[in-house]
Amino acid sequence: MTPVQLGRLTVRKLFEMESGPPMSMILPGVTPQDLARLAPWYQDDTLGATVDQSLCMMSMHSYVIQIDGLTILVDACNGDHKHRSIPDVDRVETPFLGNLAALGLATDDIDVVLCTHLHFDHVGWNTRLENGKWVPTFANARYLFSKREFELFSREEQESDHLRAFRDSVVPVYEAGRAELIAEDVAVHREIGDGVWLEPSFGHSAGHYSVLAQADGEPALFWGDIVHHPVQMVNPDMLMGFDEDSVLAREVRLRTLARAADERMICFPAHFRDPSAGRVMRDGEVYRYEFLP
Repeated sequence: MTPVQLGRLTVRKLFEMESGPPMSMILPGVTPQDLARLAPWYQDDTLGATVDQSLCMMSMHSYVIQIDGLTILVDACNGDHKHRSIPDVDRVETPFLGNLAALGLATDDIDVVLCTHLHFDHVGWNTRLENGKWVPTFANARYLFSKREFELFSREEQESDHLRAFRDSVVPVYEAGRAELIAEDVAVHREIGDGVWLEPSFGHSAGHYSVLAQADGEPALFWGDIVHHPVQMVNPDMLMGFDEDSVLAREVRLRTLARAADERMICFPAHFRDPSAGRVMRDGEVYRYEFLP
């Protein structure tokens, strides 16, 4: 993705890795008709004519927002050396920090880290391993976490990758005094409508937030996991197995897509492959995605 300039706001993508589980595992409701409707505007060699012939290929990346001298990281991918049950992300070593350096940034340059939610593939680089201990990767940053999810994971006892990530990528930040727990709409920089702010978009997870930004230019939307793959644009009613509240997640997805189209937002999906950024366009009763050049 080339840098996107929106008034005083600049957005760049920080790539970590890609992962392509079977489509039937992630979105089993996809039909051949969905894939055929997707094909004219989204060509991807990991998609076949049927769900069984298709992968749900997803990019894992962060976004770096620079505005008024402030540098903000949106979501923190999987992280290195983290123990996970999924082979694709188990104790991996990725070029994430090298890619950050390629943007001309060091870890100490990040002022704020915004996690749309606390699932393992959005918090991993919050910490890194130093001398056998997990420490905040971005030592000068304030980290904003969902208070609702933080409290839920604090009480969670059933082992999962999300709980492992909470322990190795969230708790150390909190214990280091770098975390701020949020419970409602909150302005991160300046004010809502002129700056960067968070809005609740619960459904995919219990405390999911969207990041919005506008600064003398077109509005930007970082929607986290409201939409995972472009095929959901042509069938936004489709339920997804990894949504914690699938009915609420569908309502949020439909509302978000309609708003993005009506307000001509520039969207920055958490998992769309390069070039990632684009606009939601109405296509009859459903939607299509127009990637930025």
